Amino acid sequence: MGQHKKIAPMGQPGDSDLRLLRIYRKVVECGGFSAAEIELGISRAAISMAMSDLETRLGLRLCQRGRSGFALTSEGTEVYQSALQLLAAVEGFRTQVNGLHAQLKGELNIGITDNLVTMPEMHITHALSALKERGPDVRINIRMIPPSDIELAVLDGRLHTGVIPNLKTLPGLNYLALYEEKSRLYCAVGHPLFNTVDITKETLSDYDAVVPAYAQTPEIKSVHDSLKASASATDREGVAFLILSGRYIGYLPTHYAERWVHDGQMRPLLSNQWHYLTRYSAITRKGGMSNLVLESYLEELNKLINKPDI
Repeated sequence: MGQHKKIAPMGQPGDSDLRLLRIYRKVVECGGFSAAEIELGISRAAISMAMSDLETRLGLRLCQRGRSGFALTSEGTEVYQSALQLLAAVEGFRTQVNGLHAQLKGELNIGITDNLVTMPEMHITHALSALKERGPDVRINIRMIPPSDIELAVLDGRLHTGVIPNLKTLPGLNYLALYEEKSRLYCAVGHPLFNTVDITKETLSDYDAVVPAYAQTPEIKSVHDSLKASASATDREGVAFLILSGRYIGYLPTHYAERWVHDGQMRPLLSNQWHYLTRYSAITRKGGMSNLVLESYLEELNKLINKPDI
């Protein structure tokens, strides 16, 4: 009977391993070797060789590549997630050591929920600007991902901080209240209600509405339950697409809808009756490693939050 080849367990990762993992991370994020060439600044042949070296080092097949395209194996997906944690930990160590010299160097990895850039308070934008002024060499990496993914990434160290709506409280996270976001009910040009003045709750139930397919608080969900839900969207941009078709009514944050209202493409429907608030917080991991870059960012964020109104 044949014997299975025994794979020696991987030893302590060194600089060369970290280099290979950084290349692998970029290949996965770019979706293949070709797209990663420009990002990495090395040839496709060099990337292919690096991937072969990494697979040999790990004793695992990480991805399928060829004419059929690029795809991760199940082992490759797990290695990618582990690589994100390892590289974030290495960067956290570097940032911490640099902090001993009272110099802001290193990275800030932040996750943000979609469509917050138009918030009038701009706390995140101003805090990032102040951080960059304090540490010109700081590298800021933003990932636009769903709230649940942000929570997990902050908990396992892939992200230093995140901005999410207050849907639930997890025991492993710290929460810093940022602001409230007001949403109103809208329709667009071409919709029968766009030029209608006398609108009642009963009137609304006759018209198709787009509702969110993402998590909501029970209070916000009850507001949508009164609508005639005939379409859904996984984010606010999707809701806006359907409202702008002129066939649906739906809720959007006022700051996000303002551009279309200003251009006469949308109008709010009885704003005094149909609106709700979503509260947002900045999250960090409880008991995380000391990180001067993160601490400086949170310090600037707190200054903005606690700034008295003039």
